[in-house]
Amino acid sequence: MEVSSVQRLCLHLISAAFQRCRVSEDLCRLSVVLKRSSDSDPSTVRISISDTGIGTSLEEFQGLKFSREVFDAQKWDGVLNVQTTNIGDDEIYHYHLNLRESNSVRRLTRLPSNPKNGAKFSGTEIYLSISESIDVFLAEVIRFFQKILVLKIPNVAIELVAEEGGVPGSQYRKVFLANECNPVPFSASNVERLKSGLEDYVMKHGNSLHRKCDSCFPNWEHLKVGSGRACCAESHRSAGLQMEVVIIVSEISETSPCFRSSSAETEVLYFKDFSPCPITQSSLTALTNIDWKSYGLVLKSIAVQGGYTALEWENLPPNIHFDMVLHCYHKQYQFTPPGQKTRSNRNLIKKAAKLALDDLKEKHAGALLSAHALKICSYAPDLARTIAGLILSSNDSEFQEECFSILGLQSQNIRNEIVEDSIQQKIISVIQMNDGKPLRSKEAASSFLFEDERLQEPNIQEEEYDAERSMGG
Repeated sequence: MEVSSVQRLCLHLISAAFQRCRVSEDLCRLSVVLKRSSDSDPSTVRISISDTGIGTSLEEFQGLKFSREVFDAQKWDGVLNVQTTNIGDDEIYHYHLNLRESNSVRRLTRLPSNPKNGAKFSGTEIYLSISESIDVFLAEVIRFFQKILVLKIPNVAIELVAEEGGVPGSQYRKVFLANECNPVPFSASNVERLKSGLEDYVMKHGNSLHRKCDSCFPNWEHLKVGSGRACCAESHRSAGLQMEVVIIVSEISETSPCFRSSSAETEVLYFKDFSPCPITQSSLTALTNIDWKSYGLVLKSIAVQGGYTALEWENLPPNIHFDMVLHCYHKQYQFTPPGQKTRSNRNLIKKAAKLALDDLKEKHAGALLSAHALKICSYAPDLARTIAGLILSSNDSEFQEECFSILGLQSQNIRNEIVEDSIQQKIISVIQMNDGKPLRSKEAASSFLFEDERLQEPNIQEEEYDAERSMGG
């Protein structure tokens, strides 16, 4: 891994600690403590990253590479102190790593170990000292944890502590719990957790709140959720690459105190192997090549700045928000040496995104209608008015009775507006039903407008893909 800043190094170490907890079968704690010294050097911040996961491998540190700017800035002396143990070890091992040393053999110094005296536990603590603003670094770590909660890994509790040495009342302490608001069972699949995690992220405004915002989301009906999963077959080159995409469309009243005027912009959250990271170029290409117009969306541009990626839309109503998360990971956990790139497949991303969009459309009638369908819907009132006029002006009472029966109306005291509304609803429902379907399916569905719904039987045929829509939700 190429590290371009001390902040990136610390986030990498925090992410590695999170992975050690995640793959453990036990409940784990990840703790990050930032403490400013009050003694000889008040500009120095001591950072401790500890976890109760499976224990670390020294390969994590031996392959780290650093850009010249990391050391030129003179914010860090290049030293990491590590103590770690696995559940089967009899000792706690201590290491001193000088990452300024270019020779990997001379980087590592093994210090005297401590006996465990028969105790059975595992864990790792890494600490380092840097010259950095504690407020700036604290904001970076908070944002990192707010994102990592989207994965909703239930066996990891995260604690963040920051304090100015010797300043009374300066301590900041926050606990991040994945299952705090909208719990999912430990047996839930990764994509089910991702769906629930993004729901929390949206309703807590980027996980900046302790609970969902009742002003914007008084109930769950304001969220329309779709998810898709695509995968590559396992082989000697790949441990089964998985791509999961979750999309949420939410509607917020313009009178809400939290109303965001920048709704035309969608932040894309991207995770690689259960860690938040900047989006890859192949993923950007895949997002650009999606046929958004078939879902009623016009993509204006994609902006990437730092670790932030945003899709800007031309035609999104101001009260509608569109949120999206992508997660690419291997089915079987594997340690990826620093500097080795994870294989990415843009077709896999497109497939999973399309399945998520289709899943959302299927579950929520009227959502993500294509531009063509919206244009046809605009003609529905005039067409309904014409058909209603033909029915009501007819002198054939049997014809009228049959029409009223199909529309689900009683023949007594029927007003023109009631007939028009009923026909218009039928027309729009058929347009929504056909939108995005292949031509042969549209031909089969064209008779639904004036068929008795009681006589209809489902006849659904699915094409087989090496992908699947997520069930439920």
